[in-house]
Amino acid sequence: MKLKSVFSSEAVHSMDSVLVGSFRKAPSLTTGVNYWRTKYCAGIYHASSYVLKDTWHKRKVPKEYNFLRLQQSSLNYHYKGIDGVCTCQKCNIKFVVKATSEQSFEAEPQAFDPKSSLDPVKNSLDAFYRFSRPHTVIGTALSIISVSLLAVQKLSDISPLFFTGVLEAVVAALFMNIYIVGLNQLSDVEIDKINKPYLPLASGEYSFGTGVAIVTSFSIMSFWLGWVVGSWPLFWALFVSFFLGTAYSINVPMLRWKRFAVLAAMCILVVRAVIVQLAFFLHMQTHVYKRAAVFSRPLIFATTFMSFFSVVIALFKDIPDIEGDKVFGIQSFSVRLGQKPVFWTCVTLLEIAYGVALLMGVASTCLWSKIVTGLGHAVLASLLWYHAKSVDLKSKASITSFYMFIWKLFYAEYLLIPFVR
Repeated sequence: MKLKSVFSSEAVHSMDSVLVGSFRKAPSLTTGVNYWRTKYCAGIYHASSYVLKDTWHKRKVPKEYNFLRLQQSSLNYHYKGIDGVCTCQKCNIKFVVKATSEQSFEAEPQAFDPKSSLDPVKNSLDAFYRFSRPHTVIGTALSIISVSLLAVQKLSDISPLFFTGVLEAVVAALFMNIYIVGLNQLSDVEIDKINKPYLPLASGEYSFGTGVAIVTSFSIMSFWLGWVVGSWPLFWALFVSFFLGTAYSINVPMLRWKRFAVLAAMCILVVRAVIVQLAFFLHMQTHVYKRAAVFSRPLIFATTFMSFFSVVIALFKDIPDIEGDKVFGIQSFSVRLGQKPVFWTCVTLLEIAYGVALLMGVASTCLWSKIVTGLGHAVLASLLWYHAKSVDLKSKASITSFYMFIWKLFYAEYLLIPFVR
C-alpha cells in the first residue's frame, strides 16, 4: 500500500495565496506569519500522524518499514515594508516523503542483468556455429578418431601418445574444415540467400570482410599446426584438402569445380573417402607409432565403403538446393536429371554399400566383429529404407531433414569401422 501525500502542489500553492492575501490584511506582519506558520505545520503533523497510524493498523504485517519523513522547510516568508507597501518573498518549499510502502517514491536504478550482458556473446557463438557447418565438423572429427583406431594393434597402443597424435590430427583437420566450408559460403553468398538464408554471410550477420578474416586465419592455423607436428601424412592431407576445397568453391577461371557435377563429386570423394582414410591412418601408423606403412583389410574396407558414402553425400547435398543452383547456373545432377532419380540413386548406392558391409561382417573370422558389424549394418540399412519411403520430394524441409539423417548414418558408420577385423 502506497502512502500518498495529503498535500498536492496545487493545494500548497492555493494555501500560499490565502496566506499572502491574509498577511496583507493583517495588522501585524510578524504575528500573522508566526500564527499561520504554526497552524500550517501543525496541520501537516496531525495529518501525517493520522495517515501513519491508519496505515500501521491496517497492514499489521511484519515488514521492514521506512520512516515517514516530511521535511518541510518553514514557510519562510520575508516581508519588508517599503514605503508602506508589503512585499512577499517565498523561499523554496521542500516536501520529501519516505513512507511505509512496497515501492519507493524515487525511481530505483535498474538492476544489473547478467543475461542481457551475455546476449552478444551467445549471438556471436551461434553465428560461428552456423558458419562452421557443424555436421561437417562432427563428421571430420569422428572419421579421424575412427580411422586412428584402425592403427591400434594391441591394448597398450591406447596410450597418451595415441591421444596426442589423434588430437594433433583432429585440431589441424577441423581448422582446415572451417576454411573449406567458409570459403564455400564466401563464394556462394547470393546463392545461399535463396538456398540457405540462415547462414551468417547470407543473412548479413557477418560482413564479407569478417568471412575473409575467419577463413584466412583458420587456414594459416591449420598449416602451422601441421608443420609444427612434423607429420608428412598429416601435412599432405591438409594440403590436398586445401587445394581441392579451394578449387571446388573459388570463382576464378578454370576453377569453381562445383559447377560441374562430376568434378564436384570427385572433390568430395577424394577428401572424404581417400584422404581421410589413408592419410590419417598413415599419420598414426608411421608418425605416432613409428611402424611401417601397411594397408590392412579394415583400412581397405573403410576406404571402399566411404567412397560409396562420399558419392552419396556429393549427390544428395544438391537435391534441396536445386532452386538456387538453377538460378545461378550450377549444373548439378539434381538440376540435370531431376530430384527423384538422384534421390533414389543415392538410396540404392547406400543400400548396396550396406549389403557389401554385411557380407564382409559375416565373413570375418572374429566372432565379436562378425556380430557387431553384421548386425550393425543390417540395422542401418533397414533404417535407411524406412526413412526413405517417408520423404516428400516436393517439400524442401523433408528433403533437408533426410539429408541430415544421411549424415547421422555417416557418423554411425564410423562408429562401426573400428570393429571391422
